[in-house]
Amino acid sequence: MRDSATVLVVDDEKTVADGYALRLQSTYVTETAYGGQDALDILHERDVDVVLLDRRMPEVTGDEVLSRIREAEIDCRVVMLTAINPGFGVIEMPFDDYLHKPVDRDALHTAIEQQLRVVALERFGAYLQLLSKREVLAASMSEKKRQSNDDYQALVERCGELEAELAAQLDLFEDLAAAFRDVRS
Repeated sequence: MRDSATVLVVDDEKTVADGYALRLQSTYVTETAYGGQDALDILHERDVDVVLLDRRMPEVTGDEVLSRIREAEIDCRVVMLTAINPGFGVIEMPFDDYLHKPVDRDALHTAIEQQLRVVALERFGAYLQLLSKREVLAASMSEKKRQSNDDYQALVERCGELEAELAAQLDLFEDLAAAFRDVRS
């Protein structure tokens, strides 16, 4: 979905983590962490789009890492990649997908691409919210008033940033944005 997507593979077994990373590195920027604390350190230092997270790790478990990711509101998608059979406890776990090891290359790529599509759609939703605000203000205020307002200028700038990002990600972006603008007119 995105050429520059970053995937963090987290597993305490170095050969397992490196093996999954090797399957992904030709398509994504790939990072590896060999434990829960290592993963959290990386997530606090760098932007990561998708985390592939093992559940059973010593010291800081994958479940704990997942909980801390959500508590810290780190902006990433989390796919549990584990040999642990899910029990009813997963109902309350805030992961985005759950894959049972071993996972082949195609299934791994499919899961990551699904998560990247969700990210793109969330960004598109955020863009539509901002676009709506921009259009409402443009229709109700003079150009001079809008130009002199820093908040409005920041809104316009953020709309432009998201528009450029989404145009590169979504083939139908222009049609969807045009349809939205038509509805607003």
